Amino acid sequence: MRREPPPEGSNGVVSGHSDIAVALHYDGDSAPRVTAKGNDVDAREIIRLAEAHDIPLYPNAGLATALVQIPLGEEVPEELYRAVAEVIAFAYLVVGRTPDDFTAPTEGQDPGPLPALPASDPGE
Repeated sequence: MRREPPPEGSNGVVSGHSDIAVALHYDGDSAPRVTAKGNDVDAREIIRLAEAHDIPLYPNAGLATALVQIPLGEEVPEELYRAVAEVIAFAYLVVGRTPDDFTAPTEGQDPGPLPALPASDPGE
């Protein structure tokens, strides 16, 4: 198993069943980094460590396959930001963490309209 800091320093683990796993760490200031990755036996060990340390597991074989190709300790490339943001949001939700400036509406309170998404260029 190849890893930098132990998976318990990670925010979440993306897995493809039990045959591939990638641990990610996001500090809120820079891009998420790959902190552990492995296949087969190593993947099962990463998943075991994640479960032992209550690190959320996000099953997505396609994303795990893409992330396992990133060198250990490197930042996630920009083209994977949206998919990795879903993993981080999921992990935060599971552990009850929210952004510092987030205020959840109280029960019965109208949260207001959702912010508009920026228009996308069909040529992108």
